[in-house]
Amino acid sequence: MSGLEELGLLGLFIGTFLAATFIPFSSDALYVGALLAGLPPLAVLLTGTLGNWLGGATMYFLGRLTKWEWVERVFKVKPETLEKQHRFLEKYGVWAALLTWLPFVGDVIALALGFYKCPAVWSLLLMLVGKMGRFAIWTMLTL
Repeated sequence: MSGLEELGLLGLFIGTFLAATFIPFSSDALYVGALLAGLPPLAVLLTGTLGNWLGGATMYFLGRLTKWEWVERVFKVKPETLEKQHRFLEKYGVWAALLTWLPFVGDVIALALGFYKCPAVWSLLLMLVGKMGRFAIWTMLTL
C-alpha cells in the first residue's frame, strides 16, 4: 500500500478500486493515509469514492455475467446458500447496495446484486451513496 500512497490521488483511485474487488486490503487505511498526507479533502473524498464505486460496479457487472451453474460447480456453493442469498435480496432488494462499503461482505453483496439481476441504476446509485457516506465519515473523523 505504501507504493499507492506515493502516487497521491492516482494511487488512492487505484487502491480504492482494487479494494472494492476481491483484492483483500483496506481502502479505509489508504483513504485516511491520503488525508493525513495533506491531500485536499474534497479531492480525496471524490477520488476515493469514484475508485471504490467503480470497483463495486465492476463486481456488480461480473455478477451479471456469472451463471448459476458456474457458482455451484467452480466455487462449490450449495444451491441452498444461493437460494438464501436470493431470498435476502428479494426482501431488501437494491437497498442492500448501501452496504457494499462493508469490508469483505460488501464485495459479495455487489456481486450478488448483479448475479440476481437487481436493477442496475438503483443498485449503482445506492452503492455510490453508501461508499461516499463511509468516506465522508472517515473525512470528518480524520480532520
